[in-house]
Amino acid sequence: MRPADEPAARLGIATVCLSGTLEDKLAAAAAAGFDGVEIFEPDLLASPLSPAEIRLRCADSGLSIDLYQPFRDLDSVDADRFAANLRRAEHKFAVMQQLGTDTVLVCSAVAPDAVADLDQLAAQMHALAERAARHGLRIAYEALAWGTHINTYEQSWEVVRRGDHPALGLCLDSFHILSRGSDPAAVLGIPGEKLFFLQLADAPRLRMDVLQWSRHHRLFPGQGAFDLPAFLEPVLTAGYIGPLSLEVFNDVYRQSDPRRTAVDAMRSLLALREQVARRAAVPALTTAVPPAPPALAGHAFTELAVDDTSGPRIAEALRALGFARTGRHRTKPVNLWEQGTARVLLNAGAPHPGAGNVAVAALAVESTDPPLSAARAAALCAPILPRDRGPAEADLAAVAAPDGTSVFFCRTDATGGWLADFDRTPTADGGLISGTDHVALAQPYDHFDEAALFYRAVLGMDPEPTSEIAAPFGLVRDRTVTAGGVRLVLTASLLRRGEWAPGVSDPQYIAFATPDALAAARAARAAGAPILDIPGNYYEDLDARYALEPDLLHEMRALGVMYDRTPEGEYRHFATEVLGGRVFLQVVQRSPGYEGHGEPDSPVRMAAHRRRRLGRSPALAAG
Repeated sequence: MRPADEPAARLGIATVCLSGTLEDKLAAAAAAGFDGVEIFEPDLLASPLSPAEIRLRCADSGLSIDLYQPFRDLDSVDADRFAANLRRAEHKFAVMQQLGTDTVLVCSAVAPDAVADLDQLAAQMHALAERAARHGLRIAYEALAWGTHINTYEQSWEVVRRGDHPALGLCLDSFHILSRGSDPAAVLGIPGEKLFFLQLADAPRLRMDVLQWSRHHRLFPGQGAFDLPAFLEPVLTAGYIGPLSLEVFNDVYRQSDPRRTAVDAMRSLLALREQVARRAAVPALTTAVPPAPPALAGHAFTELAVDDTSGPRIAEALRALGFARTGRHRTKPVNLWEQGTARVLLNAGAPHPGAGNVAVAALAVESTDPPLSAARAAALCAPILPRDRGPAEADLAAVAAPDGTSVFFCRTDATGGWLADFDRTPTADGGLISGTDHVALAQPYDHFDEAALFYRAVLGMDPEPTSEIAAPFGLVRDRTVTAGGVRLVLTASLLRRGEWAPGVSDPQYIAFATPDALAAARAARAAGAPILDIPGNYYEDLDARYALEPDLLHEMRALGVMYDRTPEGEYRHFATEVLGGRVFLQVVQRSPGYEGHGEPDSPVRMAAHRRRRLGRSPALAAG
């Protein structure tokens, strides 16, 4: 068992996780704060640095070299081939000594001549371990999930147990174990001194060949569907004392900025370590565990970056939806619009994406303890953004989300706080909008998983499963994160080639809550709101699917109100046209139990937005 006062495991990353040359990868790992690295052999082979020079560069950067990997297809039923493999291993041992690392990863064989007999295989592993021990080195044996004969960690442990050599132990890889549905609890039966190395990776649940799943779709902890805290707990309890190291094969990561990817990776490990440290069944890990995320209590405001062209258009749309301009910031060109608890800031001084365009520049969430939320963010690789603040203005802390949106932590107080920074004009309430239901933000494809982890780790939000929408312009990935009345919808279009693209690129929207979507739509249309028209075919299908009352269906068709239903509840919603390039507004009525955001209707709405932007409104059926 791990002593309760033993320091937490060090954090490492395999160079295969990152893009670039080995020099790029080492610099990125060091900048992100990793303690050590696994050197992936192809990275070393492509480097002009000698193993001794790599060792010095790592030492100068504060990095240990924890593992050299991988050594493949050691065992063989062919005696000559096995002898050749031992010779190959001796060359690798010499490289390891120059690198200054004492552990090599040996994978279970995938070749046709792999040894099936456990005693023969154990004898060959013993022979390898004997040679390694002469050099002061160790063999960490790993079961590949697609190994010819050894493909579970229980089998690899049996080989190590029979091999019976002090320099022979296990490497446990969460992907290989969890992808096969193996139970990690059995690790508790393995002596801790035989757990030589640990590799961590998450992944989505996919139905595909496990090798292709592994090579292209691994994710950092917290980004996929694997229960990594439940995996890690028995490993640490069994007595593993080595680094927590990431080994993630992912096509996106291997093409992305390695420094940004390394920060994402570090955040994932910090969050995972925190989750395990807080589990009662595991002895406390004495480390700088970040403060627990304070509870969130809803959306405080959404800030839109506007200019002289787009600002009036957004303001007119808000006014037609029942909002009133209730304040102007004392020192900044920012106007406050309110209805119920829904608040929108129009900021004419924030950077915006081109003349006449609009973008969501910031989100503000209600935190029960804003300073503590900020401290947690900083501890999870999201430093506080510098911000100009005038005398006596509220000290609001903000961090940057992966897409560049600023996320503020605040508490809204009608008699003080951030609202006191505005010269306010009281207005009579009584509108049809009660608050902000959710905000939807399109993410760059490369950063979709990073964004979900950011909101999960930094803000303590719960991610729902990722879904895919068959949109008019290709698949759109969709994931909702929620906590305490805060709901964010993250979307990303899959990689698109060529010049053909949707009329609305990277769409963003604010969805306002209402107790009566039909009444809100009637009032908005009467006030001249640019409500999006929906084709009659959509309503014919609604009739077929749900057999709605004819008068209700007729009014929904006339108003452009859309409808979704699940066994748990109903959802009515309508949208404005796109206002300023990429932003539109929605009004939604959510019945208790309905947890979605009208996803089945998204393709219809996307097509309607494109038609409207091309000047071709659909012919609505009268009736």
